[in-house]
Amino acid sequence: MVLRIFGLSIAISIIAMIVAFIYGGPEALFLVIILSILEISLSFDNAVINATVLRRMSDFWQKIFLTIGIVIAVFGMRLVFPLVIVWAASGLGPVAALDLALNPPADDAAYFANGEPSYETILTDAHPQIAAFGGMFLLMLFLGFIFEEREITWLSWLEKPLARIGKLDQLSVVVAGIVLVLSGSFLAADDKVSTVMISGVLGMITYIAVNGLGELFNLPEEGEEEETTKSGGPTEFAKATGKAGFFLFLYLEVLDASFSFDGVIGAFAITADPIIIALGLGFVGAMFVRSITVFLVRKGTLSDYVYLEHGAHWAIGALAVILMVSIGVHINEIITGLVGVFLIGAAFISSLIRNKRIANADPKLDENTPATV
Repeated sequence: MVLRIFGLSIAISIIAMIVAFIYGGPEALFLVIILSILEISLSFDNAVINATVLRRMSDFWQKIFLTIGIVIAVFGMRLVFPLVIVWAASGLGPVAALDLALNPPADDAAYFANGEPSYETILTDAHPQIAAFGGMFLLMLFLGFIFEEREITWLSWLEKPLARIGKLDQLSVVVAGIVLVLSGSFLAADDKVSTVMISGVLGMITYIAVNGLGELFNLPEEGEEEETTKSGGPTEFAKATGKAGFFLFLYLEVLDASFSFDGVIGAFAITADPIIIALGLGFVGAMFVRSITVFLVRKGTLSDYVYLEHGAHWAIGALAVILMVSIGVHINEIITGLVGVFLIGAAFISSLIRNKRIANADPKLDENTPATV
């Protein structure tokens, strides 16, 4: 199963590394490896969240996500998206933006004779509004999770009180709005305040719209409409099809885009070459993230290790805060990656302890028996 799930990712990664070596020699190969590690470390929590949504989709929509979705992730977010930003921010045409990306000046900080900044400078200058959009989208996702009552809790001492106060209507919007106002007022540069505020509001609207469309078409919530298999095995969530499946697919793509912002911008601290960035983040990193997502779904990992979803959401909350802070303060991408890995690792260890405790208490009990810590 492992080879079947990761085989395509391994094959494409080998091809991408060969292309990198031919394109730029050993240095390009090394950069692609570094970028792929960066993408996987930053997006592991994305894989966990993707898996929680993907297991609710029908086989058809799962295949759509793993085919068309990966094309959007690799080419759309890791290659086209930076070019679109440069195109929009500089006023250059698409061809000129691509030429600027492929033929940067010797000094990335240098300006052309006509006063136009380099590709990297334009993209970096757009970071505040990108961070505001992605940060607010992810923050809304995190707040929606922690303000909801759940039978199983991980950090019970914190999650239970938050779930109680979460009964206040629209609390997520109130908290997110306060965070956006504070970030725009105290972190954004004077000439960026309006764009940060607009981008942040658009991030909130996007989350509310996509999430609302899902509810409009009565997407089954986790834990609802469960069907037990005839063999008495684990329960399966009702699979979303048709319009419901489409909006879950749309939700996953927006979620992936929000996670991608930080990685794409962070990649420019390593290299400004869009080809190397696309090979490292897309053809290697994004492919492996997709394979990890499929592995989690096929193996039923989220059912076996019930705190992983909690850890992933706390990692999302941390990433959202980091994105908002990065509007005014540079934060090393290594810190961003390590925070997510630490939280998910802690959730995994807590899940192991929980499973062992349940097994020792009564061997007849299933590891999925609800329990809190």
